Amino acid sequence: MKLLLVMFACMLPVLGFGPVQQSPAAGTQSAPAVPGADVVNPVKPTAASQAEAKKIYSWDCAMCHGDNGNGKGDLAVSEKLTLPDYREAAALKGVTDGQMFYAIRHGLGQMPPEDPQRANDETVWNLVIYLRSLSKPPAP
Repeated sequence: MKLLLVMFACMLPVLGFGPVQQSPAAGTQSAPAVPGADVVNPVKPTAASQAEAKKIYSWDCAMCHGDNGNGKGDLAVSEKLTLPDYREAAALKGVTDGQMFYAIRHGLGQMPPEDPQRANDETVWNLVIYLRSLSKPPAP
């Protein structure tokens, strides 16, 4: 019986009942940086790849981030989420392409990961380029 209790206690963290990691309190050390900060985007955009990225964005991202990247998609509004406005250059200032890739591919916070069956790595890199393009003024 003791052996069963010990085995059960050892399995608690694996089953998700172990200690919960909490965000640091205000004014203390921040959470670890997103991996991949130094990874450089290997993709060169084309008109076709950006059209595909825009389509994927409209399917998978716009519901929260808004059709134009303003952070006010239907789901964000209904759930009262505060999301960055990607139309503002400051929203992505200091965020590397590698960090954006990681966040899109693996998810971050409440944001789910991009489905690898829908978007391969090249498409995710093109999504990074597309997101950055939202803050640029339209061509004359």
